[in-house]
Amino acid sequence: MEKPLIIGVAGGSGSGKTTVIQHIVNEIGEDNLSLIAHDAYYRDLKHLSFEERARQNFDHPASLETELLIRHLRALCSGYSIDCPIYDFNNHVRMEKALKVTPKKIILVDGILIFYEKELRKQMDIKLFVDTDDDIRLLRRLRRDITERGRSIEGVLDQYETFVRPMHLEFVEPTKRYADIIIPHGGQNQVALRMVNALIYDRIRT
Repeated sequence: MEKPLIIGVAGGSGSGKTTVIQHIVNEIGEDNLSLIAHDAYYRDLKHLSFEERARQNFDHPASLETELLIRHLRALCSGYSIDCPIYDFNNHVRMEKALKVTPKKIILVDGILIFYEKELRKQMDIKLFVDTDDDIRLLRRLRRDITERGRSIEGVLDQYETFVRPMHLEFVEPTKRYADIIIPHGGQNQVALRMVNALIYDRIRT
């Protein structure tokens, strides 16, 4: 099997990464790619009480077991399947079961911090950064955390002010310079998405 093409999709929380990923999935086809989320690799916090877990800074690079993701990508590139962790965002713990991921022609990796770690960055053949205004990202995060993760408005806003925004400015925004393509205005930018298509097909053919 040829080495998979690894595509990284980064950007701030609520930037529209999921929309871009879905576009790529629709364009390439589910059978041709595997999807790995960096936030599946949050460190397991079972040893802490729920109150202690909830106070953790989940937007800092240290909160993620990036070294395991790097090993998993190397395994996939060598033709081996991996057991990708499954994270329970409501309870801030890693679940006992794992998700079997098999090597495919394309591996999509997404996450706000995937361009921060040099060794992880080096694994990627194409790096995309989804860039969206802060107010839009905040609104999307509010909607997601309230409806999908059972959080309160006050809790989401407090987390955003305490952790999300400062960590974005320190660790996420600066990694934009590593991107091969920056996608302004999120996943609705059709011109940028056509550029992404062209780049992917060019790399697949070579």
